[in-house]
Amino acid sequence: MGEMIPFEKALEITLARAVREVSVETVTLSDAVGRILARDVRSDMDFPPFDKSAMDGYACRVADLGGPLDVLEVIAAGMIPTKEITQGRCSKIMTGAMLPPGADGVFKVEDSEMLPDGRVRCAGSEPPGNVARRGEDLEAGATVIPAGTLLGAKHVSVLAAVGCAGPVVACRPRVGIVATGDELVEPSCKPGPAQIRNSNSWQLAAQVERAGGAPRYYGIAPDRAEVIADLLRRALAENDIVLLSGGVSMGDFDLVPEIMTANGVEILFDRVAIKPGKPTTCGIAGDRVVFGMPGNPVSTFVIFEVFVRPFIQAWMGCRSGCNDPVLPLEAALVRRKADRMEWMPVRISEKGGLVPVRYNGSAHFLAIGRADGLIPVPKGVLRLEQGSRLPVRRI
Repeated sequence: MGEMIPFEKALEITLARAVREVSVETVTLSDAVGRILARDVRSDMDFPPFDKSAMDGYACRVADLGGPLDVLEVIAAGMIPTKEITQGRCSKIMTGAMLPPGADGVFKVEDSEMLPDGRVRCAGSEPPGNVARRGEDLEAGATVIPAGTLLGAKHVSVLAAVGCAGPVVACRPRVGIVATGDELVEPSCKPGPAQIRNSNSWQLAAQVERAGGAPRYYGIAPDRAEVIADLLRRALAENDIVLLSGGVSMGDFDLVPEIMTANGVEILFDRVAIKPGKPTTCGIAGDRVVFGMPGNPVSTFVIFEVFVRPFIQAWMGCRSGCNDPVLPLEAALVRRKADRMEWMPVRISEKGGLVPVRYNGSAHFLAIGRADGLIPVPKGVLRLEQGSRLPVRRI
């Protein structure tokens, strides 16, 4: 058992192993959400691509305002104007339509006055403008989404608008998941005496998907060294990252760290000054990374969120990180011990504040189900007062 190291040091060690040349692939727009962009996306055209009207009205020469104007044509969006605006003339124009040659302004349709002879004049007091000029929003060649961006739904319209129908993204890391413990049965089974359902593996698979990885479940390994070792070897051979839950503490059947070492995994750390999750173990085997996590469900969940998710996203070249917002506590938070930094569950209220969730420790899985995020409480701090502002890791 090695020295217990601070959380910040453990995270630094972990993220250092994510630095690598990123493998890439091209995906469709329908598959882009949740992926990490691997190449800058640049606009292939100006936006707007032409001078256009910002509203329904009449395209005219500003110098001609005040007098009657002959209406040459009606210009709809998507239509190329056929008439040039010359002295004493205008064209009716719709929002988004191309400004005709010769026009330098648009007066709003509600400011127009139709004259008995069929001509129109501007009756409004507001000076006309209402023209969006070519390239004023974006020039051709400009970067619209930088590499390293975690793509969301808001980025898809941008990709489509600039003609990037096949964005180049980082390949998803393959993540093997192994549960250990004689007491475990699958969720579809009714637990017998002294048994519990395996929730960790399915929780981890969902977390891996959310982080952008591709999970693969290897089943439950009983507390027998040869079975755990066999599943570990298979997972190492077939994945980039391996996650094991259970078997990393100090009990007689906590075999995982020893098995990792025996199968060529170099242990980087095996104890972290964090709660929950003190016996978290991280190791490497060539370019593979292995995380051994405690078996309690809250510990497993938290360790994934604070170590593994940042690692997976960094592995894919994500530059935005977790972007934890800083929000105020709406009620005081008190804990029983302050010997380690602790991640605690909170809800985010309608007011945008943090509300502590009832939490009885690392086996209290319902606390995570009721939470919106996790907040770090520093070592040595037993009480955080109402109004304290804290970063919250959204879950």
